Order: sequence, then C-alpha cells, then structure tokens
Amino acid sequence: MRSQQFYCKSSMLRICFSKIRLYKMMGSLQFLLGGFLVIASVGCLLRFYSHGYIFHSEGICRHFHGLSETSDLGFDVNALTDRIHEVLDKMESLQNKLESAVEKMKKDENDVSKSKISSVSKLEFTKYLKEEVIEPLYGAHMALRRIRLPSVERIGNTSFKEEPLINSFATEEIHKYITPKKNRNEKKNIFGMESVYNTIGHACVLMQKELEDYMDYDVSSYCNDDWNLAQKLMLRGCDPLPRRRCLTRASKLYHKPYPINESLWKMPDGKNVRWDKYKCRNFECLSSKNPNRGYSKCVGCFDMDREKLRWVNKSSLPADFSIADVLAIKRQGGDIRIGLDHSVGTGTFAARMREHNVTIISTAVNLGAPFNEMIALRGLIPLYITPNQRLPLFDNTMDLIHTTSFLDGWIDLLLLDFILFDWDRVLRPGGLLWIDKFFCDRSVLDDYMYLFLQFRYKKHRWVVSPKSEHEVFLSALLEKPPRSL
Repeated sequence: MRSQQFYCKSSMLRICFSKIRLYKMMGSLQFLLGGFLVIASVGCLLRFYSHGYIFHSEGICRHFHGLSETSDLGFDVNALTDRIHEVLDKMESLQNKLESAVEKMKKDENDVSKSKISSVSKLEFTKYLKEEVIEPLYGAHMALRRIRLPSVERIGNTSFKEEPLINSFATEEIHKYITPKKNRNEKKNIFGMESVYNTIGHACVLMQKELEDYMDYDVSSYCNDDWNLAQKLMLRGCDPLPRRRCLTRASKLYHKPYPINESLWKMPDGKNVRWDKYKCRNFECLSSKNPNRGYSKCVGCFDMDREKLRWVNKSSLPADFSIADVLAIKRQGGDIRIGLDHSVGTGTFAARMREHNVTIISTAVNLGAPFNEMIALRGLIPLYITPNQRLPLFDNTMDLIHTTSFLDGWIDLLLLDFILFDWDRVLRPGGLLWIDKFFCDRSVLDDYMYLFLQFRYKKHRWVVSPKSEHEVFLSALLEKPPRSL
C-alpha cells in the first residue's frame, strides 16, 4: 500500500518537473524572441533615422509627394501649379465682383425707387450677368477642365510623363496642336516615328496671353487679320508658331500678278496687298522721298529706278562689288546655281541673279512695309524667317550666301557667332560667303573681323573702307574650304 502511494507521488513529481522544464523552455524562447524583436526594432529605427524618415527630410518629401520643382518625375510641376492658381484667381476675382455688386445694390436700394425698375434695367442686369459672371465662370471652368494630369508609365520603376508645355496654356487649340499625334495604324511612319510631335518656340511661355489671342479663332472660319501679332511673337522668340486651322484673308481687290517677264522690274499692283497694318496704303507711298513711309531700314528698296542700278554699275566705293565680278571668280562649270540672300530688301539681288540663271531665296521680315509681299509679287521666293531661327536648309547645300543691310554693328557678338556657324553649316564646300558692306564702329571692327575670319575661308576679296568719321564698311568674298574628313 505504501509502495503504491510512493509510486504515485514519484510519478506526480516527474510530471511536475517535466511541466516546469517545459515552462522554462517556453519562457526562454519568449525571452529570446523578445530580445530579437527589440534588436530588430532598434535597427529599423536607426535605419529610418539615417534616411530621414523620423525627422523632416526634403528628400523623402520629394520622393513620396513629388515636390521637386524640376522635372525629376518627368512633368512640369510649376506649369501645373500655375494653371491651377490661374483658375483659382479667376474664381476669386469673380467672387469679389459679385460681392461688390451686392454691396452696391444694397447701398443704392434706398436711393432708387421701385418705379425705376424697368425692362431697360433688366437688360443691363442680363448683360452684367453674361459679361461679368457667366463668361468668367465659363472661362475658369474650361481652364480647369483643360488641365492635363501626367500619365503614369511603367518603365522599370513607375514614372510620370507629361507632354512639354501642355499645362502652360489654357486655349484648347494650343493643347490640340502640341499634343503628339499617334499614327493611326500604331506603327512607325516613314520617318521612323510612332507619333508626330508639333513644336513651338520656348519663349511662347513668356508670351502666354499674346499666343492665346493668336490661337483664339473659330475652326474653319476666317483668321483674324493679325499677321503683325504673329511677327511680334516670332521676333520675341515664340518661333516656330503653332499652325492654325483657319482661313487666311486676302486682299478684297486681289488681281492676278504680272507675268514673270514683266514682274521683276515693274512696281507690283498695290491692290494685291492688305495695307491695314502698315502706315502706307500703296507702294507709291513707300518711296524714299516720303518721310512718313513707316519704315527706316533699306530706304529706297521700293524705288525700282534706283534698284535697277544695284550690283550692276561700277561704283566709286571700294566696298561695292558687282555681281559680274563675283560670278567671274566661280565661272567654271556654272559653280553658282542656288543661294540664299540673308538681307533686308525687296528681292532685287535675287532678281539680278535670276538674269544669270542663279536661283536665290530671299529672307524677309515685314519691318513696317510689305517686304514679303513685294518679293513674291516680283515672281521671287521670300523666306519669312527671323534672325532667331536656325535656317530650314540642309547641310552643305547652298552655293552662295549673300548678306547686306542685315549684319551691322548693332548685332551681339555671340548672336553673330551662332548665325555665322549656321551659314557655314548650309554652305557647301567651295561655296561663297559674300559679306556686302557690313558696317560698324571702328573701335569694334577687330572683334567682328575675328568672327568672320575664324572659319579660315579662302579670301578672294577683302575691303575695309570708311563710311563716316567713326564708322567703316567691310566687304568680303570668302570661299569655304573642302573639309573632306
């Protein structure tokens, strides 16, 4: 009996000891896990601290919230923000107008009798609602709807992509123009591109209102007579301009131009020009004898009797070269066939070269007079281009580049450097650069001469002659070397 009781007690003790050991093992395991958890937590906190997650860090904010003002995420945050602020400003302005109108109505309520409220006042109130409330509200509404949020593209990591300048303008036509046009068959076109990208000048952003006015028209209707606004945009760097989907206006009295055998040296018909934006209203008014002709550059360019004598007769001025003398230098094999006249004029140089079977393109800007229209009506080719723009000609293609009355001492040296390198690009090996009576102050002549001579062209002629007491003329005929690399 006692042995049985002893056996039971010893069995119970073994069970208790085994449970105690299990509890100890469980406690130890929990302690180890707890310690590991503490160590891991401390490590994570240290890592978060080192990367700036605990305290404020601009880098983390940019990473998660895209607060960078640059294009790190692939879209223009500033343009998007400006467009939203513009809408908010319109809404705030509308609210202020309504509040001031209500205050004015309350103030005038005691002064105006009920008998004076008539249909006329209702018409005025309707006009007020339309012009001061509905139209601004509609404009703000449309501007808000036209905001283009950047699309998300997955190329490796998720990134944002926005079309350039898409949120810089509110006019729908500008949005439609600068948005890339994907090919309909979703394949590459003949240019090897999947989309066509239309371009505008970067300075258009600085002339937002003017560009939006220029693009404000009814599609398929007549364009506004605003070529002068377009030229203003171009000269200030908003070049190239966007295309427009409206119909250009022509002169109401347009006549067929003269045939080519007459048009070169005959004053064109003034009825073929829209004179609204010019000071003169006919070609006769543009005579150099008229002090109120509206332009100051290339005085006498519209006098045909004077123009007929240019580049033909021998001159007493050493800086004057004749066309015959220039062509004689490259007479072998008809080396001069095509060229560019980068000048201010009415196409007389091109007309005279045409008589020698040389085709010349004449650059022109309408500086107070219809220079482009005059060139075209004479049967020649005007190229409407500003000094800001790269020449739309391919490399090594022109036999001759001529310039006069364009590059003068007003031009910045760095700008002239870019222009001369562009001319060098399009001029073919063996082609001629004809600098025709460039003038500047004597004190800066060496600076300009260095720019002309840096290309190491062959000098056929180089003449410096006095223009006045402080100014000089520089005329040169230079030949581009082969550079066969």
